[in-house]
Amino acid sequence: MTSTQAEIEPVLLRKLDLLKSGKNCKMFLGDLTGDGRMDLLMVQPDGGIDDRYVPHQVEAMTAFDLEGNILWQVGTPSKAPGGPGSDYPVQIYDIDGDGYNEVLCVMEKQFYILDGATGQTKKSYSLPNEEAHDCIIIANLTGNPFPQDIILKDRYHQMWALNNEFELLWTHKGNIGHFPWVFDFNGDGKDEVMAGYDFLSSDGQILWSCHDLDDHADCIWVGKIQSGTSENQIVIGGSVTVLYDWKGNERWRYNDSIESQHICLGKFRNDLPGLQIAGLDRIIRGSSYSDGRDGIFLLDANGQEIWKENRVTGGWLTIIDTINNWDDHDLDYIIAYRRGDNVYPTIYDGYKNVVTTFPKDGYLVFGDLTGNEKNQVIIYDQTTAYVYGSEYIDLSVKSGRTQLQSKRSYSVTLYPGGEYLD
Repeated sequence: MTSTQAEIEPVLLRKLDLLKSGKNCKMFLGDLTGDGRMDLLMVQPDGGIDDRYVPHQVEAMTAFDLEGNILWQVGTPSKAPGGPGSDYPVQIYDIDGDGYNEVLCVMEKQFYILDGATGQTKKSYSLPNEEAHDCIIIANLTGNPFPQDIILKDRYHQMWALNNEFELLWTHKGNIGHFPWVFDFNGDGKDEVMAGYDFLSSDGQILWSCHDLDDHADCIWVGKIQSGTSENQIVIGGSVTVLYDWKGNERWRYNDSIESQHICLGKFRNDLPGLQIAGLDRIIRGSSYSDGRDGIFLLDANGQEIWKENRVTGGWLTIIDTINNWDDHDLDYIIAYRRGDNVYPTIYDGYKNVVTTFPKDGYLVFGDLTGNEKNQVIIYDQTTAYVYGSEYIDLSVKSGRTQLQSKRSYSVTLYPGGEYLD
């Protein structure tokens, strides 16, 4: 392996007390107040369910600014919440186009649109089905100037598409996976939907299916992966890692993994054509974080393995994602967390070298918190958030203009998918 740079020591920018949000919260990033800085939304799920089969709802939400001040709280944090084994039905997004972000969520069997600054209800709707709340997908199915339609789903079998008045457009049953991905592949101003193993038109018609794939789709990415291609392609991680063109032709399949639980696209190497695909193979499932083993792997644009991690530590629940603009380096990095066995969150380059290791363990989010064109990383646990940068930045800077959500930041899921576009 070739080293691309020296390891970067992360700079602790801030430490925030999250105790009042309760246990088992997931963090969402978004500019809730419209001041140009990201705020933190801590979301606690409901308990008393088996989230392998039953989707979560929201028990409570607590919004903080970057000083750690509570902006608002909706619901009452439970002492016995659910766990983080599946998605929480929440997104932050300017759904009405007024220039300010709203919070979209499902609580008490209702779909709510909340004012981001105050947490007050702007609109609420009845769900199309009592289990239509596994996650929230924001789409443009009807040709609006910007995405305003909503897709809801149960855990694995059915999804419901609704317009911006929450009227049912269509429903679909199939092997829909965890988080269907929407994208306008044919350029008609409307999104097609990669619904797990079924590719749907904007009006819900099946155009093609992955008939020979086992299990279900864990994550989906879109991009021009192979050098020279003029159209966006689809890579799916699940029982295998497989690349399709958007018309359903399989380009390659990587079978040398037990379970391709996570994938992410990036330009991780500058010595190879096209994009590369990082993946996370669940090699041995265990009964705890450390009782099992996983490993990161990297494929080239043609599905050939470049390298695969041979972990000597235990841990089988790693999550990986693509992070860029962490530092001044031109290439993308792989960020990995929830590694287990005292392996702390780490950023790797495309040569398997460690770029940064964070000194705290926990879940993480990352984003450009103040609009300075660098991403910061927040590691958080049950009580505390630690904000890190590759260098010092002033987190008190406010532009006074709402920092609207990117598609990545309004498509938050436990099973990260994404787009890598020119």
